[in-house]
Amino acid sequence: MFENFKVYETTLAGRPFIIETGKMAELANAAVLARYGETAVLCTVTASTKPREGVDYFPLSVDYEEKMYSVGRFPGSFQRREGKATDKAVLAGRCIDRPIRPLFPKDMRNDCSVVATIMSVDPDCSPEITAAIGVSCAIAISDIPWAGPISSVNVGLVDGEIVINPTLEQRENTKLVLTVSSTADLVAMIEAGANEIPEDKMFECIMAGHEVNKEIVKFINGIVSEIGKPKFEFESNDPNPEILAEIEDFCLTDVEHALDTDDKKVRDERLLPIYEKVHEKFDEQFEDREDKIDEIIDLIQKKVVRRWLKEEKKRVDGRGIDDIRPLNSEVDLLPRVHGSGLFTRGQTQVLSIATLAPLSDAQKLDGLDEETEKRYIHHYNFPSYSVGETRPPRGPGRREIGHGALAERALIPVLPTVEDFPYAIRVVSEILSSNGSTSQGAICASTLALMAAGVPIKAPVAGISCGLITGDAGVYGDYMTMVDIQGLEDFYGDMDFKVAGTHTGITAIQMDLKVHGLTPEIIKEALEKTRKARLHILDDVMLKTIPEVRPELSKYAPKMLTIKIDPEKIGDVIGKQGKVIQKICAECNCKVDVNDDGQVFVSALDLEDAERAIFMVETIANDPEVGAIYKGVVTRLMSFGAFVEIAPGKEGLVHISRLDVKRTEKVEDVVAVGDEIIVKVLEIDDQNRINLSRRDALVEVEGAVLENDISDAQPPRRNNNFRKGGRR
Repeated sequence: MFENFKVYETTLAGRPFIIETGKMAELANAAVLARYGETAVLCTVTASTKPREGVDYFPLSVDYEEKMYSVGRFPGSFQRREGKATDKAVLAGRCIDRPIRPLFPKDMRNDCSVVATIMSVDPDCSPEITAAIGVSCAIAISDIPWAGPISSVNVGLVDGEIVINPTLEQRENTKLVLTVSSTADLVAMIEAGANEIPEDKMFECIMAGHEVNKEIVKFINGIVSEIGKPKFEFESNDPNPEILAEIEDFCLTDVEHALDTDDKKVRDERLLPIYEKVHEKFDEQFEDREDKIDEIIDLIQKKVVRRWLKEEKKRVDGRGIDDIRPLNSEVDLLPRVHGSGLFTRGQTQVLSIATLAPLSDAQKLDGLDEETEKRYIHHYNFPSYSVGETRPPRGPGRREIGHGALAERALIPVLPTVEDFPYAIRVVSEILSSNGSTSQGAICASTLALMAAGVPIKAPVAGISCGLITGDAGVYGDYMTMVDIQGLEDFYGDMDFKVAGTHTGITAIQMDLKVHGLTPEIIKEALEKTRKARLHILDDVMLKTIPEVRPELSKYAPKMLTIKIDPEKIGDVIGKQGKVIQKICAECNCKVDVNDDGQVFVSALDLEDAERAIFMVETIANDPEVGAIYKGVVTRLMSFGAFVEIAPGKEGLVHISRLDVKRTEKVEDVVAVGDEIIVKVLEIDDQNRINLSRRDALVEVEGAVLENDISDAQPPRRNNNFRKGGRR
């Protein structure tokens, strides 16, 4: 039945990698089923036969679709159906999109759709990598014009050793999570999260991934040589060279004047009348395609910016090639939040706000991997006013999710452990003004906010970007790099190489390219330039604003305390239908979370409330100490004494003879139900009944004097302090 069915096999990191074609999704331009171990991903690519009208970009969409059946689970939604893509799926799609996009013809406008459907997941064999290689193979054998193939691998650093595509166990111990995508000759994409890895070691890991990719590209090329389809012809979107030259002669001087400023707003104001003049003169020549004129003016701007940089070593704002724009930072701008930091670099400005919460507020995850919750959450918001536009807010897009994840990845390595700092942490980066590399500004602002909030991070983190301009010889020699690219240099340049890290090393990398890839020399140069710039930002700006982490949390932040109890006592602490833990929360105005391992976390705005709740939990989980003094509540009155609850579920008897320092005729003469009294534990008998004494507590704590007519023998005095709210 399947006459065209083919199977191709190779080995990747010691595990079988298989490409199957000719059986599934035969109406797509091309489809492959990529298998890596027991991971299986269906990768399809389709393209329209005609170009889309009215667009000045290549309309490519890349979707990474997670199916919960791939891990044998139901979706967690109410409908029990996959819905909106998770953030991890969006990020995986971006990691596929970024290296393949520059390899399509720049003048093609045919819609192209890439879909990677995750059908089976082996935890040791990354579905993201399987999808990336499968997509590359599908496009390569299709009839869609493309300059691939590429390959992608993960690189880990386990016990100092470089590991390609680490297994689940190895990923738990790696200091590096690095994705490298490559063509046969060049590195096309880098995405990394690292635990302060030095630049030279990072470069070594990137090159190790590149070498493995070369072999996979050779494997895909072998498949293409056997079953690859001829590439179809498409209608070019390039403007008429004669018209381009004519418009350039007409407006070049005006464009150069408009671009020659360090103020984006001034630049936009200068460009507006140029567009109007050009349209007035040339609209008739374009026969209802006036939008082509805007594209031509953009091309002229691109030509000017690239010529200034490449030939004249001139930047539009007058800076030197490796100069950073003016920097400024502040903290404590918002009085009621837990921590805030403002970072400004030229006309890029980011305000980050840190919020602390109980661990139960950590984000719950419903995905394909082993991670079920996220303790540190970083959100990035990019409102239209940040670029002077009037677009209504519509929620985060793929770019916002990607930039937030990059900032999150950069800061996770320096966060304290749960044991040292038992909080969930959320940071929101509000982009107030955007003119280049807002994601790196978000990292700087977020470091300031965390330090101001009193989060004991191991080291401050800063981020900066490096750009690239290539000439006729491309990346093989005729190129230049520059630090701290602004918007025009990003838009018209060839690279945005973003690197974040501490004084010690790199914590995150994200590389976006418009060329086919980078040589090792360019990568090494970019790493070194960003290192120097990062240290300057840390030492000369950020650490002068806030030299160290605040020793105390904001008074508006919850105070968190934790203890460890015997897991077998968890039921006692929670109580039947949660009544005990609810009572603790109500009485102490706090929140109590209990883990299955017996770790108890208590949060409250008032430290004394938190201490009192901890004391209650400790008293429930452990037998009261003989000789210790507690504050309790009278629950019942009997003729022979009063029952006092010293903690939820822990009740003892104060005999009438031990209610007061003087003789007591009736219990009602001394206490009533609901009274708070101090009591001392005299004895816990073999039936776990607790005998208490208010009299002994008064003598010990308040110095009360016993009257002579008290003839009962006194228990030996113990030098115990009064226990209240967890204090001893």
